[in-house]
Amino acid sequence: MSAATLLGGSADPVREVMAEHRELCERAVDPLEIAAGLEEAGLGRDAAARCRHADLFSLAEELYARVPRRPPVPGPAEPPRTGGAAARAALTAAALTAAALTAAALTAAALAAPPCAGAAALGPRWPVLLCAAVPLVLLPALTAPPPAEPAPPGAGPGRPGARLRPAALGHGLGLAALLLLPPAAPGGDRPSAVALAVAAAVSVGAAERTARWYRQVGRGHLGAAGTLAGFRARMRPVLPVALALHLAVLGVLSFAALAVLAVVAPRPGPGHGGGLLHLAAERAGPAQWAAQGVLGLLLVLPVLLARCGRATAAAAGTSAGAAAVLGPLALGRSAPEAWLLGGGTVAVVLLAYAGAVLGRAGSYR
Repeated sequence: MSAATLLGGSADPVREVMAEHRELCERAVDPLEIAAGLEEAGLGRDAAARCRHADLFSLAEELYARVPRRPPVPGPAEPPRTGGAAARAALTAAALTAAALTAAALTAAALAAPPCAGAAALGPRWPVLLCAAVPLVLLPALTAPPPAEPAPPGAGPGRPGARLRPAALGHGLGLAALLLLPPAAPGGDRPSAVALAVAAAVSVGAAERTARWYRQVGRGHLGAAGTLAGFRARMRPVLPVALALHLAVLGVLSFAALAVLAVVAPRPGPGHGGGLLHLAAERAGPAQWAAQGVLGLLLVLPVLLARCGRATAAAAGTSAGAAAVLGPLALGRSAPEAWLLGGGTVAVVLLAYAGAVLGRAGSYR
């Protein structure tokens, strides 16, 4: 039953809602879960008012009281949840991306053509980059947690298992494009671009761990909050904290990669008295650091969306980010400009979307 049908008039609208969402009400562990399910189904304050309730949570409390609980179908015992699985997923993501990208960068450097304008400089590197893209494409499917139970037909975006495989493939294609664009882009300081790209690849593991922490916090607030409004208020500061943590890890990894580069491949010329920190700092300018921050957002936001049941949006976000960066590059813009103009626009849109949908209780059911 849609919200429009409910608002159209009924002798007992609460009974109709109860009949339409009986399975949700029978399996819910608290009224907030029912309220989240009703919100995902399209019911809002108007529908609650038609049922003579002030809000959806009040309506959910009545449904929770009127519908008897149905125990879940017995299944195989679930192994105890520890931090080992999350750590293994993060290490797998970091190792796969760093190994694939490092191998691609080293081999592509050996095949490097003389510098020239446009995409022609990438000609000898395309086979290498395509081979490196294979593990990156498979990464989201390898690190995604399996669904606890098969998703029923018509499961919405609040069910994390729904549409996982096709969306994971799209997410992997976008992820591969994002990570392979910096070392493949013509012009600029290529060693520094490769070092920053490897640091971003390693940070994919941090993004995976951050997303799992974010979902864990959301599920904890889902059980502790009394109303949907209270849940949204609890979750509002969590997203900025998660993004700041990931960007901080990316910043440390990027600086470490530049420091290693300064030792392994120092720039020709007279030495500097500032030491290793000064040599690492001068390898990348403000524009490159800003572009690295944009790349970090384009890496962590889709993972957050995917782990909270928005796998299709995650795939669209990574693909759109890569396409938005590739467009300015094809028009002759420098790599930092392309990331700030194209990638920055997509990152802002993704941030606004994530702020809207990740505050809903249905994303953590």
